[in-house]
Amino acid sequence: MHPLLQLAAAWVGSLGFAMLFNVRGKKLPLASLGGLLAWAVYLLIARHTSNDYLCGFCASVALTLYAEVMAILEKSPVTVFLVSAAIPLIPGAALYRAMDGLMHGKLEGFVQYGRYALLFAASMSAGITVTTILFQLIRGGLRRRFQHTSTDKTA
Repeated sequence: MHPLLQLAAAWVGSLGFAMLFNVRGKKLPLASLGGLLAWAVYLLIARHTSNDYLCGFCASVALTLYAEVMAILEKSPVTVFLVSAAIPLIPGAALYRAMDGLMHGKLEGFVQYGRYALLFAASMSAGITVTTILFQLIRGGLRRRFQHTSTDKTA
């Protein structure tokens, strides 16, 4: 599939889920833009590696950074932007094929696709978790630094 078509589908998918989650106003296009960004990073990394899990990790890092920054700029919870943006990355086809294999007694397919879906979800979780922790540590350190600087000037 052509990359521009994939990016459009990622944007529309994120937009649909943002609407489903009642994201409103100017936050709606911003939330869906995160899905496009996440898929763009996925495609960019995929051009340089065949490791889907690395692509998922890097895309999750990018979407989490985007969500954290948008949350600050828009004075909204991070989840408004994070959840909608993560939708294009969810390994839905692998989950479907795993369940289909289980339901039809094809355990080899269940294990193969189930393992892929689980590992991909774990790579996404790792990207989100690591980025959130680092972002909060850096933000907290900067906040403390500026508080000390402002109290030094007033003293």
